[in-house]
Amino acid sequence: MEAVNREIIARMASDVSLIPELASHLIAAGGKRIRPLLTLGAARLCGYQGSYDVLLATCVEFIHTATLLHDDVVDESDRRRGNATANVLWGNQPSVLVGDFLFTRAFQLMVETGSLEVLRILAGASSEIAEGEVLQLVIANDMNSLESDYLKVIKAKTAALFAAACRVGAVIADRPMAEAQSLDDYGHNLGIAFQLVDDALDYASDGETLGKNTGDDFREGKITLPVLLAYSKGSEAERTFWRRVIERPEEQTPEDWAQALAYMERHGAIQETMARARLYGQKARQALAPFATGAMRDALAEAVDFAVERAR
Repeated sequence: MEAVNREIIARMASDVSLIPELASHLIAAGGKRIRPLLTLGAARLCGYQGSYDVLLATCVEFIHTATLLHDDVVDESDRRRGNATANVLWGNQPSVLVGDFLFTRAFQLMVETGSLEVLRILAGASSEIAEGEVLQLVIANDMNSLESDYLKVIKAKTAALFAAACRVGAVIADRPMAEAQSLDDYGHNLGIAFQLVDDALDYASDGETLGKNTGDDFREGKITLPVLLAYSKGSEAERTFWRRVIERPEEQTPEDWAQALAYMERHGAIQETMARARLYGQKARQALAPFATGAMRDALAEAVDFAVERAR
């Protein structure tokens, strides 16, 4: 990861000073760096000894950072990883354009590996992420949305990059297709678990733990699993409440947040969301079964524990 961090700094350099200034604001804020860690871990698990794992881990982090810059503009967020968001400090236009810059840098890194398969995997994931973000906009503020719609969103916007980050580790190590698919399955299930926990924490965490404002999803009228569970189990009066606060979030009152939390507690929506996350975490661990036991497989299993249990 030290090598990846050096590569990140080198690759976000530009003669246009605003680009590294704005990009470094978000990257230097830290974050969990779980996606590039997965690329490094998957490559090592497959016995890779070269340097492309560092390039691809940097690439994966740039893709993720670009999506965060764009998301914060779309969501009008004002806090990310405990700091003011780039769009608050520099404005929407620079945030979007620097996000575009990081996407293009990511594709340059892919090309440097000389692997069309790597390019296919990460380009496909980038496209899927964009589709997931658009679908999230489509179903936002719509209490007629189905749980299947929500799952499509998180599989695209989160799980796709987790899966790709893992799969490319097997590709650069020239491992068999079965191993690449196992790592893809591991990343896919880990990504779903990770997002489920994030969505639960938005209703059950303090802002410091989450790294953003607690209740942002609620205030934006986002359809997440805790909301869908509370709505499906609620009385008609409760459903009327959810339709009002989610479909017309601009009409929310300060008391609505406390009421939403009370309804979720009544129906165990947070607990059930966390239970679902643990099930996906179990699937991720099972996907590692074809690989030999050892420190790297243990580390990838521990990544599942971190993703699922970080709420504690």
